[in-house]
Amino acid sequence: MIADWPSLVGVGERIRTVGDAVAIVAAETRAIAGEALDLIEVEFAPLPVVSNPVMARREDAPQIHAKGNLLKHIKVRKGDMDAGFAEADVILEETFNTPMNDHAFIEPECSIARPLADGRMEIYVGSQIPYSDRNQVARALGWPEGRVRIIGQLIGGGFGGKEDIAGQIHAALLANVTGRPVKLLYDRHESLIAHPKRHATQIRVKVGAKYDGRLTAVETELYGDTGAYASLGEKVMTRATTHSSGPYEVPNMRADCYAMYTNNPPAGAFRGFGVMQSAFAVESVMDMLAEKLNVDRVELRRMNALKVGSVTNTGQVLRDSVGLLECIDKVSAEVKRLGGDDPFTVKVDPQDPHKRRAWGFAVAYKNTGLGGGAPDKAGAEVELRRDGTFEVRTSSAELGQGLPTVLRLIAAEELGQPPHSVHVLLSDTDLTPDGGPTTASRQTFVTGNAVRHASKALRQLITSELAENYDVDPATIRYLEGLVQVNSHSLTLQQVAEELIEHQRHPMASYEYWAPETKPLGTPGDMHVAFSFAAQAAEVEVDTRTGEVSVLRAVVANDVGTAINPLGLKGQIEGGLIMGIGHALTENFIVNEGQVVTDRLASYRTPSITFTPKITAFVVEHPTNEGPYGAKGVGEIVLIPTVPAIANAVYNAVGVRAHSIPLDQEMILKGLNSAHHGM
Repeated sequence: MIADWPSLVGVGERIRTVGDAVAIVAAETRAIAGEALDLIEVEFAPLPVVSNPVMARREDAPQIHAKGNLLKHIKVRKGDMDAGFAEADVILEETFNTPMNDHAFIEPECSIARPLADGRMEIYVGSQIPYSDRNQVARALGWPEGRVRIIGQLIGGGFGGKEDIAGQIHAALLANVTGRPVKLLYDRHESLIAHPKRHATQIRVKVGAKYDGRLTAVETELYGDTGAYASLGEKVMTRATTHSSGPYEVPNMRADCYAMYTNNPPAGAFRGFGVMQSAFAVESVMDMLAEKLNVDRVELRRMNALKVGSVTNTGQVLRDSVGLLECIDKVSAEVKRLGGDDPFTVKVDPQDPHKRRAWGFAVAYKNTGLGGGAPDKAGAEVELRRDGTFEVRTSSAELGQGLPTVLRLIAAEELGQPPHSVHVLLSDTDLTPDGGPTTASRQTFVTGNAVRHASKALRQLITSELAENYDVDPATIRYLEGLVQVNSHSLTLQQVAEELIEHQRHPMASYEYWAPETKPLGTPGDMHVAFSFAAQAAEVEVDTRTGEVSVLRAVVANDVGTAINPLGLKGQIEGGLIMGIGHALTENFIVNEGQVVTDRLASYRTPSITFTPKITAFVVEHPTNEGPYGAKGVGEIVLIPTVPAIANAVYNAVGVRAHSIPLDQEMILKGLNSAHHGM
């Protein structure tokens, strides 16, 4: 991250966005705090507003930071673009726009800071990166990190929105000044204004193809609105850029992305991490290309799909775990079973001719792990306790995605014990080793590997110690439920723990797992350790009188490497799909000239349970060599193809081609009334 976001803006300093804090107040009650705030007088001098990233790049644009409005110019180069477009029989060029989105997590941000008698500070917070929080709070206080303890709380959702620091620093500053515990809880209005959003983008896609559909060249130009501060804007827009030609083998590719500062709320991490925006653009263009060439849209994707041996647009050779073709085939077969041989043509309801149905199709891929040269590691400890149960310890955060269950299953597998005998302790910087950020679909892969190796080491320690104590061959020792069989002796795990402790051997093992090295964009080598793949189809019904769009069915297939927890995977698939429906149809965080319009959750229009379609899900398992038991990330890929699948379905149903989202009723009706049915 770039450290350009002040915790407090001082007198005489520049306010860059409406969420900037200029004062913080602690009080016994809300009423007293409100009275104190009313006593604070602030004079603001008006400044010109930079409201979008294209405007921000103009030479005459007001400069938001001293170094200018450009956070990063991101480039991807592969092959010979002139030759690629010269070879093409057909060239298609389109521009798309995506809005800011809010994470709309269940509970807004809350921090409780408690000064301790020994001069340390304890902070209870719902966070995706506890050790990063510790570092930032300690820096703000001018303390060594050891004086700060972060205790992460179980939360009902983050989706990237709880990666950036929120109230932790403010609560700690107030607690340090007053010497008393301080609780800082955002109301939803404050949360909506203050925390980073999904990047709004403008994406131009130009494709060249032969008459048979084979791609010869793809050129993309992206503008990303990172708001007033960097947050993770460079990383997000790098992913948007490197994935902007889709999961296809393209011989010639050029991409330029301009991640720009504006006066809008900061944009940062959000499930999909830039790839959702790119997928909407490129998958819309793929359907438009199929129509122009008069080729089957599924076959167009099949013939260009990445597979083992393919080279990505960053030059990475895919050596294993590329299940895209199987995903495509499974979804295609199921859609034909449900919708007939030609499911992508419109079906008119004979009872109501104003209602029209059709299917849409899209595919996607997304990296697992941090990648791009960033060191990606996680630490874990596994201990046999005196009561015969095991404890797994790591700082990784549980956001409702089911991480404790995955870690419990991995440890149980290695220890030869039932999962109920394994307990998981997370997110305490005093008690758990650093598991790294809960982001980038990395926890199962990276922390899962740390737990696997630590569990294996503990079993080896126990086996070695018992073999020495009982003078037996280690290979003869057997692990049963709650027992260890040593020749004729059946020892309970409680007895095993006591015996090791009596022999001065602590029954605990730790492991720090480092994911394989990756390389920064623009340098030779692998940019990512693995990719997940997906195909999706959505059936929509559009009411041409009202413009209302309903998603009736969805068929999804996800290559997850290996499904460690199939039930949890089902939850991820369903949750990601419904989030994608919201992005496609209703969600739009509106900012007008730097002023937040969507300042209440009621006006943001997240999808309710009534939006849930009938879902058919296929799990495709193409194991990756490095992941635990072949597993790779799934938390983000489940969302990414949903928006373009719905957008393509709407076009197939009523001929309205969306060049921006959400596809709300106003857009549909306007499109139906326009001459070209394109929006």
